[in-house]
Amino acid sequence: MKKKVYNIEKLMDIMYLLREKCPWDRKQTLRSLISLTIEEVYELQQLIIEDKTKNLKNELGDILMHIIFYCIICEEKDIFDLNDVINILIDKLVNRHPHVFKNQLITEKEVKKNWELLKIKEGKKSILEGVPDNSPSLIRAFRIQDKVSGVGFDFDNNKEVINKIKEEILELEQAILSKNKNNIDMEFGDVLFSLVNYARHIKVDPESALQKSNNKFISRFKNMELDLDKNRLDFNNIKKEQLSKYWEKQKIKK
Repeated sequence: MKKKVYNIEKLMDIMYLLREKCPWDRKQTLRSLISLTIEEVYELQQLIIEDKTKNLKNELGDILMHIIFYCIICEEKDIFDLNDVINILIDKLVNRHPHVFKNQLITEKEVKKNWELLKIKEGKKSILEGVPDNSPSLIRAFRIQDKVSGVGFDFDNNKEVINKIKEEILELEQAILSKNKNNIDMEFGDVLFSLVNYARHIKVDPESALQKSNNKFISRFKNMELDLDKNRLDFNNIKKEQLSKYWEKQKIKK
């Protein structure tokens, strides 16, 4: 098969030119790009959730631009350049995939375990090192559980996870009775943590699932508002029982 040629050098030339001659690009720093990069990642996530794969190339291009932008800024500071990033990634991929590059036959479960143990050998002090403190809590919980599961710290089956959820709900109810705000917060967090664990066990991305539920609720609520408006009703002149009927009407719509 003919090897494909990629236009990375042309892209680099354009980025260098923009950094030199565009007032906005010239002004950017590592810190100023952070929020913009996060925004691009969320836009990518939204497209994937909505199965709009045709538009992925646009968002992936934006993220690639940000990666190159970071590299150029660091190159200007004589810290590293794009080639350094690529070479580090190549070494990491080769070192963490001995089953591929040394022709070892192992299972997917063993691959995950080896991946985490190899990172310890590379200098990390904990299996959980590398989970960002400031990442969204739902995603962070999922990554924490996924990492410890990779080295065998996990429930054996879904039933055990469900039992854990029930146990955490009981503890939450007890905390509520105690009226201790700190305990209530902690126990509620434990319920969410156990639900995320169940999502992982049944192969559900909790972030995507919650996003879908958010979008579904927003759509139904907005449609209900339109329905109320058509009937010259609003939240000030409608009884709760009647409002529930309008809501149920939205739920049965396809």
